[in-house]
Amino acid sequence: MAQGPLAGINVLDLTEGISGPYCTKILADCGAEVLKVERPRTGDWTRHRGPFFHDRPDPDHSLLFAYLNTNKRSLTLDLGSPQASRDDHCVSPCNRA
Repeated sequence: MAQGPLAGINVLDLTEGISGPYCTKILADCGAEVLKVERPRTGDWTRHRGPFFHDRPDPDHSLLFAYLNTNKRSLTLDLGSPQASRDDHCVSPCNRA
């Protein structure tokens, strides 16, 4: 169970780059449950920016990405696909009117 002033708060992180992920990192560090959504195949562009762990250029070794996304859970989702637009695939509360 997360602890901190934002424990119990859920945040859907659809941001990329530096400023958005940094803001949601602060929320996660304060106890919010942050779910980061990334594009399939490429992910967040910071995965491809150095510095890299042991100087191995690899999307799973970007120290910038690791720093900006600690304390978050993540998933990949193609928001442009027909399956992603169906109500039963929503990751956030859906309006099912």
